[in-house]
Amino acid sequence: MPTPDPASLRAHLLAALPAATASGARVLTALLEDPAAAAQLTVTDLAARTGTSEATVVRTARSLGFPGYPQLRLALAAAGPAPEPAALLTGSLEDPADLADVVTTLAALESEAVTATARTLDLTALAGAADSLHRARVVDCYGLGVSASLAADFDHKAVRVGVLTRLRTEGHAALVSSETLRAGDAAVVVSHSGTTPDVVAAARRARARGAAVVAVTSSPGSPLASGADHLLLATGRETAYRAGALASRAGTALALDCLYVALVQRLGGAASDTLRRTLEAVEEPRSGRRR
Repeated sequence: MPTPDPASLRAHLLAALPAATASGARVLTALLEDPAAAAQLTVTDLAARTGTSEATVVRTARSLGFPGYPQLRLALAAAGPAPEPAALLTGSLEDPADLADVVTTLAALESEAVTATARTLDLTALAGAADSLHRARVVDCYGLGVSASLAADFDHKAVRVGVLTRLRTEGHAALVSSETLRAGDAAVVVSHSGTTPDVVAAARRARARGAAVVAVTSSPGSPLASGADHLLLATGRETAYRAGALASRAGTALALDCLYVALVQRLGGAASDTLRRTLEAVEEPRSGRRR
C-alpha cells in the first residue's frame, strides 16, 4: 500500500474506519478529531489517550501504509487541523440538539464522505469495472437493506443508456440470478459491510460462473472485497444518528455515479441515443403524442 500524502491522509483515515477493530477505530477517531494534537503525542501517550496498546497504535499506522508511528506523526503534523465543524453527533438519540447545528454537522459529514471517497477511489479498478460492464451481455445488480436503494439507482441509470441489467434486492433472488450468469457477464454488488451472507454468496457464485464482480463496499478486508475482480471503496463516519450503512451512503453513491459515467463514456453515441429514446418513452404518455 502506498504511503498517503498529507493532503489525502484524512481520506485514508476515514476509509480505514469501517474495517478497523474496536481498538483500532478508537485510534483512528482520535487522529481524525484532532490530528494536530495527535501529532504531538508519543506512541505511549496516544495509546493511553485511546485506551489501547502501543502495539495497536503501531498496527494502525502500518495499516495506513506507514512504516511506523513516527512517520504517521509527521504526516499528521503536515496535514494540519481537522476541518470545521469538528464536533460530531455522538450523543444519544434522546439528547437535545440545536437543529441548525444538526444540519451543519450532517452537511459537513456528507461532504467529508464524498471527498474522502473521491480521494481514495482506485481509478484503475474503476476503469476495469467500467470495461467489464461495457463488455457484459447482462449486468446483475445486488444490494440488500440500505444498499438496495443504491443498487436500484445504478440499475435505473444503466437501463436508461441501454445496458441490460437485472436488479436483485432480495437474498434468494440474488443467489438464483447469480447462478444464471455466464462468462463475460458482470455483477455490481453493493454492501457496506461486505459480509452479508446472501450477497457474498451471490458474488462468489457469479464469479464462479465466469462473471466479473464489481464490489462497492466500505470494508476493504471483507469477504466481498477479497473475492471481487474490481473493488470500489466508499467511506463515511458513523454517528449516534447514523449506522455505518447510512454514513457511507453518500460515498457509495459517488462511487456508483463514477462507475456509471465511466460506462457511458465507453458506450459513446449509443448511450446518448438510447437515453434520448427512453426519455421520449417516458414523456409520450404525458404529452399524448403517438408515434
